Amino acid sequence: MSQPQGAENKDRLKRWSKRLAASSSLALPTDYPRPTPNKLVEAIKTVSLDRETSESVSRIASSTGSSESQIVLTAFSILLHRYTPDPSLTIQSTHSDSDPASLLLLLDFSNDKATFADVLKEVEGKTKEAQEDAVPIERLMQLNSEKEGGELSGPLFRVRYVQLGGDAQQGRDSIHGAVESDRRHGLAAATSLTTDITLFYSPSTSTVSLSYNSLLFTPSRSEHLLSSLSLLLQQVAQASSTGVAIATIPLRTPEQGSVLPDPKKDLDWCGFKGAITDIFHKNAKTHPEKPCVIQSGSSMEGSVATITPSGASTERTTFTYRQIDEASNILAHSLVQSGVERGEVVMVYAARSVELVVCVMGVLKAGGVFSVIDPAYPPSRQTVYLQVSSPRALLIISSAGTLHPTVSNYIKENLSLRTMIPAISLSPSGQLTGSHANSGSGEDVLDAYRSQASSKPDIVLGPDSHATLSFTSGSTGIPKGVKGRHYSLTHFFPWMSERFQLGSDAKFTMLSGIAHDPIQRDIFTPLFLGAELHVPTADDIGTPGRLAEWMADSEVTVTHLTPAMGQLLSAQATRQIPTLKNAFFVGDVLTKRDCHRLQSLASNVRIINMYGTTETQRAVSYFAIPPVSQDSTFMTNQKDIMPAGQGMIDVQLLVVNRADRDIPCAVGEIGEIYVRSGGLAEGYLDADATKEKFVMNWFGEGVERQDTIADKPEGKYWKGIRDRMYRTGDLGRYLPDGTVECTGRADDQIKIRGFRIELGEIDTHLSRHPLVRENVTLVRRDKNEEKILVSYFVPMGGKDLDSMISASEVEQEDVEDANDDEEGESRRDVKAEIAKGLRRYRKLIKDMKEHLKKKLPSYSVPTVFIPLSRMPLNPNGKIDKPALPFPDTALQAPVSASAKSQKLTPTQKTIHDVWMSLLPAPPGAIELDENFFDLGGHSILATRATFELRKAFVVDVPLGLVFDQPTIGGLASSIEALRNDDLGFAGDASNQPKGHQGPAVDTDYAKDVDVLLPSLPEKFAELPADYATKKVTVFLTGATGFLGAFILNDLLAKRSDRVAKVICLVRAKSSDEAMKRLEESGQGRGVWDSKWQSEGKVEAVVGDLSEDNFGLSDSEWTRCAEQADAVLHNGAVVHWVYPYSKMRSANVLSTITALRLCTEHHSKSFSFVSTTATVEAEHYVTMADAIVEAGGRGLPESDDLEGSRTTLTTGYGQSKWVAEKLIMEAGKRGLSGWTVRPSYIVGDSKTAVTNTDDFIWRLVKGCIQLGLMPDINNTINMVPVDHVALLASLSAIYPPQETSFAVAQVSAHPKIRFNDFLSALPLYGYPVDRCEYLLWRRKLEQHVLEVQDNALFPLLHFVLDDLPTSTKAAELDDTNAQALATGAGEKSGASVGDEEMGRYIAWLIRAGFLDAPPNKGAKPLPELSGGAIKAIGRTGGH
Repeated sequence: MSQPQGAENKDRLKRWSKRLAASSSLALPTDYPRPTPNKLVEAIKTVSLDRETSESVSRIASSTGSSESQIVLTAFSILLHRYTPDPSLTIQSTHSDSDPASLLLLLDFSNDKATFADVLKEVEGKTKEAQEDAVPIERLMQLNSEKEGGELSGPLFRVRYVQLGGDAQQGRDSIHGAVESDRRHGLAAATSLTTDITLFYSPSTSTVSLSYNSLLFTPSRSEHLLSSLSLLLQQVAQASSTGVAIATIPLRTPEQGSVLPDPKKDLDWCGFKGAITDIFHKNAKTHPEKPCVIQSGSSMEGSVATITPSGASTERTTFTYRQIDEASNILAHSLVQSGVERGEVVMVYAARSVELVVCVMGVLKAGGVFSVIDPAYPPSRQTVYLQVSSPRALLIISSAGTLHPTVSNYIKENLSLRTMIPAISLSPSGQLTGSHANSGSGEDVLDAYRSQASSKPDIVLGPDSHATLSFTSGSTGIPKGVKGRHYSLTHFFPWMSERFQLGSDAKFTMLSGIAHDPIQRDIFTPLFLGAELHVPTADDIGTPGRLAEWMADSEVTVTHLTPAMGQLLSAQATRQIPTLKNAFFVGDVLTKRDCHRLQSLASNVRIINMYGTTETQRAVSYFAIPPVSQDSTFMTNQKDIMPAGQGMIDVQLLVVNRADRDIPCAVGEIGEIYVRSGGLAEGYLDADATKEKFVMNWFGEGVERQDTIADKPEGKYWKGIRDRMYRTGDLGRYLPDGTVECTGRADDQIKIRGFRIELGEIDTHLSRHPLVRENVTLVRRDKNEEKILVSYFVPMGGKDLDSMISASEVEQEDVEDANDDEEGESRRDVKAEIAKGLRRYRKLIKDMKEHLKKKLPSYSVPTVFIPLSRMPLNPNGKIDKPALPFPDTALQAPVSASAKSQKLTPTQKTIHDVWMSLLPAPPGAIELDENFFDLGGHSILATRATFELRKAFVVDVPLGLVFDQPTIGGLASSIEALRNDDLGFAGDASNQPKGHQGPAVDTDYAKDVDVLLPSLPEKFAELPADYATKKVTVFLTGATGFLGAFILNDLLAKRSDRVAKVICLVRAKSSDEAMKRLEESGQGRGVWDSKWQSEGKVEAVVGDLSEDNFGLSDSEWTRCAEQADAVLHNGAVVHWVYPYSKMRSANVLSTITALRLCTEHHSKSFSFVSTTATVEAEHYVTMADAIVEAGGRGLPESDDLEGSRTTLTTGYGQSKWVAEKLIMEAGKRGLSGWTVRPSYIVGDSKTAVTNTDDFIWRLVKGCIQLGLMPDINNTINMVPVDHVALLASLSAIYPPQETSFAVAQVSAHPKIRFNDFLSALPLYGYPVDRCEYLLWRRKLEQHVLEVQDNALFPLLHFVLDDLPTSTKAAELDDTNAQALATGAGEKSGASVGDEEMGRYIAWLIRAGFLDAPPNKGAKPLPELSGGAIKAIGRTGGH
């Protein structure tokens, strides 16, 4: 590709900048939460297209004149569009026969009637456009980040399409062949940190491979995507025309059909469980004195309430099943004998009380339909409910107060009531009264019916008898009445009882809004089961902290909540609720934060997210979250919003194609949710509205079903089997397991705090305000991620408006406006404009709120009103809702830290107790500033402590936090910050725990370079001219470590022509002990020759890396300086949890000491063994991928490491980074030598002697113990120790030729993947199954918590928190390393294959580290001869 020059390039960039301004990053549906920062565990699914699909591709290509690759790309693009509502799609397309190879396609799907041919034309056009304006992808990525808001808009693309050339399967019969084949065909740089999925298509072999990030997607998701892609291609080909509309191409495959609901299945339409009144009456006769309703507070006449210190009520009045049954019988008889007929509406003016239960049951026993008015509603709203429902009776509960005069007048003038009972009350003794004693006659209106208390009216109720009248919002401003049936009041209870272990010993709560249909669940569930219903006072609910205490005191076991009520429950709560077993949430979106809040109060609670509407009459689907006491890992992999779940018994959630309702949606595809159930409500009071929303199941037309109710007594009130569905208006998609998640609304109806709200209703009423010209209401989230209503309006000008504006505000604005020119006006800060408008129209806004309060319930009145001079419009002339400004909300003020006190806080006390239970010999009491490790703690105990703290506080305590904050005081502060953050409170950033997402350090490692630079020698002299040929003496650190032993062997056994002697720095008490340590280290690894000592080729000097001059005496230091010609600095403290400060002396200051040694007496060569942990940063992964994409080899060895200046997360990596930066500066000052940068170092390639205290082998052993291995397709840079030792020793004797100092990056050749080396386990007979990474991680955590005996236990911080980051490493250019090896006549590289893995496993078995495999594998383990057989872990390396 010719590169554009000058003006041409500038014009291209300008055109691309304009295109990118309107582009967006595809929001693919994920199965797991997207990690922050980006992490990747790659997995690949490869399938061969069947003959039908392959022929379909060929046919479409032939008929359109396009290439097969373009056809597959077009189909892939259509599939992705069906997964997301976004009308734009950005794909990076790579074709092996294209110039340039990689193109960026910005596709437009705004035409909802587009055909396959239209999209193909779009793909070909955008491909041509990208070719004509060819710009390197990395430059486009830069342009994207530079656009307005680019840093917040996400990556340029999340999806790639790659056409492979040649045979992509060639050479896949071995580990090495697989990776090298992938590299040749582009698979090596497939899915990246910012790319979610990559589709590979090979025309020559008709295979497709999907590379995906398994931290985001399940394996079944990839399988469904590929099967739907195949079906899509077949459908287009079968249509014999590419004119088929893309919105109506079926995507559901037969395999998906086995997981997703069958819309023709029988749902037990005749499964009527009986009327709730009959079941309750039977329970009352069976156990008459069993507690039924327990009323809190002092509302009972003659009772005196007490309260706890926090204010929760403790007075309880218990009403038995007999008392409630008799009271409701009395009320029912009074209604019947007053003329109330079957199916007539009885309105209850209610309060949260035992009387509400009596009224509901009394109305139902009378055959009536109950409806509820909440006194909290404005009188105008109450009047509307009365108007819509036209009740024939009115029951007023005494504690609800009296009717508003306007409501009373409406009743008198417009309703024909058969009866009105003005003051219903139930005394503590169970006597029901209907009017006050002084109401006139002196008689109570219910006195005449007390003789009938023991029997209920003889009224038969059938499944289709009307039972309830509830209200939902209406778009016209008038609520819609929904008629409920008796069938639904009982049908689901037996199943729920079995599924959630609900029985007669359960204790329920009445917490739902009294006029909100979930109140029916509160009441009917316990009455059906024969359980208890506990009723709190208004203060118990409304006062922060009280509700949790009330529930704990009441020993509640089951509760029904909205997310908003759950938040109220957790607000300022100080009491745990250990008895709470089940919490059913319904009414609004349930977030992970909501769940954590409740779990922190009730560790034994199972949370059930339920989905339903007033029209479905019951919550009809469920998603269960186990208690943290049983599974503390479940929530880890859940997204922020809990899914709607799957249908309960006899319920289906059907997701239907929005363009063609005859087509059920496939997995991942967005459609409209229909609820199919025999328990739907009867419908609306408005027949036309019922016809629109309650529809017959067109999928089941013609299916015959047997009616088993018609001939029964209740059959008289049964309309027969009706296979109906309710059209919810909600949008959703199926997850791979058939679970449904909601994605939004097809209209503007939403839910806030459990109440369903029509935005159109709000706007209708607001538009009727005389001073509002235009208005629109939206739902936005505030800074605590809570939903709020925001109304935007344009005021109506005129004299009336002037009276609503402050004169002083107008004068101030005139001054400001005079200072704005036209350009300044266009740039005026939006936030300032909003603030000015809020001040200017504050009187008007107050008036608008009062206007709405008279028309709407309080939950429908917007929280925020934003005045605008005009509404922003889109090109279609409609209000551009995304362009409406979002008002800032005040940040929660940081909570001031408490004064230090010797008295432990609850958090400190919990931590104290955890430490006392774990420490091997704890003192009687632990002070707040005592160090965990000074008291006998160690890394394994710290990991155990972390898990205990996670369980105790129900927060995601980072695994490195105990190391970072090793005192009770520091740890408590960090955990409090985590809990506040989890609850959405802002805090002082300085108090935030660092955890695993940031450097676990107490020193800024990058700034430490500047601090230490003055310690470096000012200059380094050149090496002697004969250095490259003369025999040298090498000063070696870290010789007793694993790598060090092999370096020593390579220097003396293989470089004897160049190496005269090696002086080894060894930590010991004496020279003899030092030599003994050196000898034991070499012998234990099979690399020791006793002749070295007798021939004077090796010497051990006593010293310590962390001390000045290595702890050597002046004379020893001088002697070493005089004798040594090269310094090979291999020693270091290797630890993946210790912070930088703890490694600074041994790893950084020792490097400065080694550099000073190079300047003493005569110049010396310097070699430094570093680690690829210095480049473990997203910057380098992305950079290396771009280089490989452009044909390069990866991260250059000449890089200055600035890309990881602030992002390294381990103290070890940070210490090596600082050391390398200091060495780079020394190189500029004349230092000669090498930095050798290896990654994972495994055993000797021939003897198989390895280091058992190593992540790789702990991973292998941990997988064997677990019986599972993770599916990780990331490459792993594993190199045998003898090859790394070879490079290290060569670096000491062969200085760089083209520069004084260079870096040699050690890279495996050929590379392997995690999946490849772990697959050796079943290959050699271990019963280990592969599973997706996140499942493996969760199972591992559960296993460790249960048995606390797994090889990975000491490295859990790495495996659970950092493994994704660490396993996606940057591709490395190792040109220097290869040249160093081949220049000495050695092999250029080394790696690990099946044979090497077999030898390693055999050695680990012989050494006792692994048990022998229990099964006979496909390959026998090799026989080992000779070599060390003792497993030696990592030593300190000093």
